[in-house]
Amino acid sequence: MKHAQSLDTPVSQDFIDRVLTRQAGRPGALLAILQQVQNNHPRKYLPLETLHYIATRTAVPLSRIYSVATFFALFNLQPQGRDTVSVCRGTACHTRGSRDLFENLLMKFGFQTASDGETDQLSITTPDGSTTLRTVACFGPCALAPVIEINHAIFGHMNEMTLQRELEALDQREPSK
Repeated sequence: MKHAQSLDTPVSQDFIDRVLTRQAGRPGALLAILQQVQNNHPRKYLPLETLHYIATRTAVPLSRIYSVATFFALFNLQPQGRDTVSVCRGTACHTRGSRDLFENLLMKFGFQTASDGETDQLSITTPDGSTTLRTVACFGPCALAPVIEINHAIFGHMNEMTLQRELEALDQREPSK
């Protein structure tokens, strides 16, 4: 029996059912399910409707699924941009200028700059859905500070010139279909 696909949920219920079948009974199954479903969503997020469906099909309480989805920074509950730029806000990166890099990104993409303390946990997407800017607590390679991640590629010793070059490279790509 085929399940209808909602306009609000581009990930089909058939796809979710296949993921659930593959993960059934495995340790850490919920994390794997959420990750696979999110990765299959065109906007790389988990709509509430999808979380409800997973809860119903797995008999896992929605509150538990929601707590997992909100605990791990890997998961998104809001639509993400085609490109994601994440700036580390850890101590080493902060002392080496990550805040200034993030403030410049905010201005480049037309957002107001944040006041003190507002860049510690932030995820914001441009109105056209092209780019999501995020801050993360720490990526880990502190010796490479400041660190920025662009579409899952880590860049260390980031400075304004290198960041500008990487952003221009994103602009040069073929538009996604």
